[in-house]
Amino acid sequence: MSHMLVTGANGFVGRALSRALCEAGHTVTGLVRRGGRLEPGVSEWVEPSADFAAIEAEWPAGLSADCVVHLAARVHVMREVSQDPETAFGCTNVDGTLRVAHAAWSHAVRRFVFVSSIKAVAEADSGHPLTEEDAPAPQDAYGRSKLAAEEALLRYGRESGLEVVIVRPPLVYGPEVRANFRRLMDGIWRGVPLPLGAVRGRRSLVYVENLADALIRCAIDPRAAGQRFHVADAGAPTVAELCFALGRHLGKPARLVPIPERMLRLAGRVTGRSAQIDRLVGALQVDTSRIRTVLDWHPPYSSDEGLAATARWYRSTRGGCEC
Repeated sequence: MSHMLVTGANGFVGRALSRALCEAGHTVTGLVRRGGRLEPGVSEWVEPSADFAAIEAEWPAGLSADCVVHLAARVHVMREVSQDPETAFGCTNVDGTLRVAHAAWSHAVRRFVFVSSIKAVAEADSGHPLTEEDAPAPQDAYGRSKLAAEEALLRYGRESGLEVVIVRPPLVYGPEVRANFRRLMDGIWRGVPLPLGAVRGRRSLVYVENLADALIRCAIDPRAAGQRFHVADAGAPTVAELCFALGRHLGKPARLVPIPERMLRLAGRVTGRSAQIDRLVGALQVDTSRIRTVLDWHPPYSSDEGLAATARWYRSTRGGCEC
């Protein structure tokens, strides 16, 4: 088995990945900025410097890893507070990522798995599922920083010999999910009428345990070196279908109002929330044929199983039944 170094190991995806790695028999070190919340069996390395500025000097003596899975990032936010988001995202997601890669190669790590985002390619699918061959056209500072990090890492890999693997997930959900997915469950749980009944665009998602499984495959399979992979659940629901499925698992039937999409988009322009409405209304399907063909990878859990697990967790946080 391998020794894996996971950055951001105490985050939503990092905890699921660390747990899956330990269950598979791998040794795991979690590189985090603040201590705590690591999965049992994970060794903690706290490196608090901004954008991994001190990672080379602070690399623990005796730490020898086979692969780094780089999850730590400045994440996409709905309400940006930075006066210069391009620079802020670039410092963390590009410069910081390259520092981790350089330190890893300097300490004999052979593989670097970078968790990027489908937002590095596009915000919508323009009529066909997005493939790794589609020309990237990121629409915000976060997506542009992820794409820039991908390109810089692949160049560094070619120059140094570090095996770089790029993974682009869409929206990730599962127990402990936050942000929009959590707010959607909040609305369904409270019985709030949601204006999503007429939305027909299909959007790919990925259950966090499916993503963790794919990341492990990318970390250990020799065929993954130098590749970019899109990873998602099988199938892509409409927002309405997603709401109905969540409502069924939550035991709180979703109350959807069929507001025409053009009205939703108009409301988005009036309220200054066009980007949020576009993400609800627009289609964003992801083609996963490359990882299925190259690595023979298939998601081990169905979307319904993932949604059921997410709903069980959510109900437990509301004092509901966990069964």
